[in-house]
Amino acid sequence: MRSLFHSRPPKPPPTVEPVPTVFPKIEGADIAAVFAGKRLAGDFYDSVRVSPERVLFGLLDVAGRREDTRGLLIVAQDIFRNFGAELFSRPDINESTAMTELCLRINRGLIESSKGVRSCPAFLACYHEKFGTLCYCNAGHTPGLLRDSRGTAELASSGLPLGLFSHATSDAPTVGLEKGASLLLVSRGLIECEGRHDKAGEEFGVEGVQRLLQAAPSTTAEALCTAILDGAAEFSAGSALCDDRTALALIRTT
Repeated sequence: MRSLFHSRPPKPPPTVEPVPTVFPKIEGADIAAVFAGKRLAGDFYDSVRVSPERVLFGLLDVAGRREDTRGLLIVAQDIFRNFGAELFSRPDINESTAMTELCLRINRGLIESSKGVRSCPAFLACYHEKFGTLCYCNAGHTPGLLRDSRGTAELASSGLPLGLFSHATSDAPTVGLEKGASLLLVSRGLIECEGRHDKAGEEFGVEGVQRLLQAAPSTTAEALCTAILDGAAEFSAGSALCDDRTALALIRTT
């Protein structure tokens, strides 16, 4: 006899994503991030206050599609927030040493979680509200761009991408931000977007981002990020996104 009851297929497990980022309010500075379209790959940004005067933030790009990178992003965020707070909470720390240790811990966490290697270029930084300084580590990421009254400088890579070698370390220099200075971070997907029509075959490149940064007004961090993404979209003439495009900006306002 056939059963009158039909079993329902099991529900798929819920999709777990990293905790959504809520940027902390920073005394004398403005910070924001904007991304274009849907999340396709491994771009991820986050920020957390780690002491009364310090805020950590960063932009990571785990290699692979989003469905394959979610678990690794969650691991990276957990280390970034919890171990980062542990490292940077004391007032008398050496920020450069702490930043190098944080990068190393995330690096090993990615290797352990992936059970192998998974390239993760990353730009991690600690902003000190009182001094207006930025201690950063650029682990194989696209260069950070710092615009101030002297022009635009590149904060170039200071080490290998995370997730490749368990003992690899990155240098963590410190720069000062004058009033009105802007720091801009962009993902590889934005740098590598290709032009259309008369720009066919050309990449937007770091130079394209620099040109937009030089011309963009420093009203708010969100407006700056939006201007950069709009410029890249105009360059690519609205072509379909094949990779994440993300911009993160920090502006010192006082």
